[in-house]
Amino acid sequence: MTRRPDVRLKRIYAEPADTDGYRVLVDRVWPRGVSKDRADIDEWLKDVAPSTPLRQWFGHDPDRFEEFADRYRKELRACEALTHLRQRCRDQDVVTLVYSAKDTQHNQAVVLRGLLTR
Repeated sequence: MTRRPDVRLKRIYAEPADTDGYRVLVDRVWPRGVSKDRADIDEWLKDVAPSTPLRQWFGHDPDRFEEFADRYRKELRACEALTHLRQRCRDQDVVTLVYSAKDTQHNQAVVLRGLLTR
């Protein structure tokens, strides 16, 4: 029996914690105003982030989130970085997906977590 991975979500602007486990930044662009030291990221997986055209189309509009999630999942089908992230989830006790979006319910990390934990 395989265990369900413990995948957590956290904004990059929140303080890192020891309980975060392995911290992975899942944004394509480095967040403004955050130094690499302060971010305390173990890995930056740019390639698992939504493509620039998809991100720009979405514009963090909650009304577009369901369509965004569908399009994003389609992009991820051929994404080697997702395979790598799945392996990290098997290897680590806790993986925290770190993102910069203000909306904590409508962002790519929410979609990724759903894929990684099902």
